[in-house]
Amino acid sequence: MKALIVGGAGYIGSVVTRLMLAEGHQVVVLDDCSTGHADSVPDGVEFVATDIGEAGAVLAGGGFDAVLHFAAKSLVGESVVKPSLYWRTNVTGTRALLDAIAEHGVPTLVFSSTAATYGEPEAVPITEDAPARPGNTYGATKLAVDMMITGECLATPLGAVSLRYFNVAGAALGAGERHAIETHLIPNALGAVAGTKDPLTVFGDDWPTPDGTPVRDYVHVLDLARAHVLALGAARSGEHLICNLGSGDGYSVKEVLTAVEQVTGRPVPHSVGPRRAGDPTRLIASNARARERLGWTPELGLAEMVEDAWAFTTTGRTIR
Repeated sequence: MKALIVGGAGYIGSVVTRLMLAEGHQVVVLDDCSTGHADSVPDGVEFVATDIGEAGAVLAGGGFDAVLHFAAKSLVGESVVKPSLYWRTNVTGTRALLDAIAEHGVPTLVFSSTAATYGEPEAVPITEDAPARPGNTYGATKLAVDMMITGECLATPLGAVSLRYFNVAGAALGAGERHAIETHLIPNALGAVAGTKDPLTVFGDDWPTPDGTPVRDYVHVLDLARAHVLALGAARSGEHLICNLGSGDGYSVKEVLTAVEQVTGRPVPHSVGPRRAGDPTRLIASNARARERLGWTPELGLAEMVEDAWAFTTTGRTIR
């Protein structure tokens, strides 16, 4: 395939770009590098440093079989205080991309969606049929994009797959997390161990879980990347398929910190603070649909996620 990877200089997009290349696909990366890094784009890959609104100029070159769309603002806290930025970037930007896809007859779209579309779940594991009630602007904008994509698939021959991520971690194929503002537990815990970040705050140890800390579902970024490549083959004209991507199991905050200590051989500097308002107790994905429709099974566990992230943190290189 020839694919345009929008947001391909970011964390997940750069790993997917590398995997696509390894599997023999031709890729073009478009990214404005507002959060991504130009040096994350592999040598020899055509890189267009521009805004998502200019994707049509790239697609006009013709020959594209698919678009993989990762570009978005994604900080939950920021989305609450800067909602207009999130609606403008995530929704208006994607609207321009969808118009360009339709204009140039690109048949396939894979979209980077999120478990934040569900909000506080009524039951776990969370299936794709669970009510979508996002609790913040970020989740609301992603849900709005999913709804726009559904409309496109009903009105045009577009075949699309939205992949709703849970918690992504790890590093692979020479790429890893390099966020200017890091909100994810594993890189923050590793940074605290390495001394490059402040000691970690655990938000509450009195939750109704076995060890008193919240439980989340984690998936390795390489497993996630494989799901995107599989989604390209699973897309069907006129259909919008939505799949959760998670392990189907959960790990508590304390279990993650234990894994970090086992991998690094050092204690994680941390303190316990009050619970954060709005934090769910347990978020665990059902990945049955991804298994059935994509043929996807996660292969790497928490230990590998931490091991790979630690290698990238300390050396800038990856194991896998």
